[in-house]
Amino acid sequence: MSAENTAARPFGARLAEAVAERGPLCVGVDPHPELLRSWGLPVDASGLERFALTATEALAGSVAVLKPQSAFFETYGSAGIAVLERVLATTRQAGALLLLDVKRGDIGSTMAAYTDAYLADGAPLAVDAITVSPYLGFGSLEPALAKARSTGRGVFVLARTSNPEGHTVQRARDSSGTTVAQSVVDAAARYNAGAEPLGDVGVVVGATVGPGEVRLDTFNGPVLAPGFGAQGATAEDVRRVFGAGLRGLLPASSRDVLRHGPSPDALLSAARRAADSLAAILPSS
Repeated sequence: MSAENTAARPFGARLAEAVAERGPLCVGVDPHPELLRSWGLPVDASGLERFALTATEALAGSVAVLKPQSAFFETYGSAGIAVLERVLATTRQAGALLLLDVKRGDIGSTMAAYTDAYLADGAPLAVDAITVSPYLGFGSLEPALAKARSTGRGVFVLARTSNPEGHTVQRARDSSGTTVAQSVVDAAARYNAGAEPLGDVGVVVGATVGPGEVRLDTFNGPVLAPGFGAQGATAEDVRRVFGAGLRGLLPASSRDVLRHGPSPDALLSAARRAADSLAAILPSS
């Protein structure tokens, strides 16, 4: 179902259906300059367009979720945003869900404006879900959570990321001994209580973090797991970190698929290999 007209149908239910039909894989569309060069493309708006649309057209008909990284489009200004809008439209037509990686996090009217840009019906950049940062306080995300709930969209909240710079903050503990990352997961879980088959508030937990760093057994929402593929995590690592029975797990791969371009067939084959490796160890919904 299009992100432009979700008719308030819950994101968690739509994600569960997409994963059941297409498998548990999210592929990033990250037009990094190094990837453009490796495809033999110029590092400008024309190269961005050819890269992003080639990848989108090759993958959007097969994977459950496409995850454009907004920063790599924004760097080209208005021309880059125009390409991003074409990526979103092409993805919708092919049936994949859209998760826009923007990592927005602010307060008050500014957060509400970000929310209207990505989660409001009719917005030019409206998508099925976005990534958000809770590190101005989880309560600062309320405009996004409320808008997503009213329009049938979702949010993925950064909880335990795999970058070393995040360790100091995310592994810090409060007076009860709970880590910051776990407190984010617990706060998100409260929004998902009682939802079937999944809630609409997801979390981001890297596939390269240590097993057991966050408890997800009662989370009842989608878990985006970046780091699968080029960052080093294998399907077996995904099982080791998350177990084999976690519903809603969405491992994400970008460079490990995109490096096979510019051939559309090679891109699709790489995505199918990744999806097949995951399907053997993860539930389908």
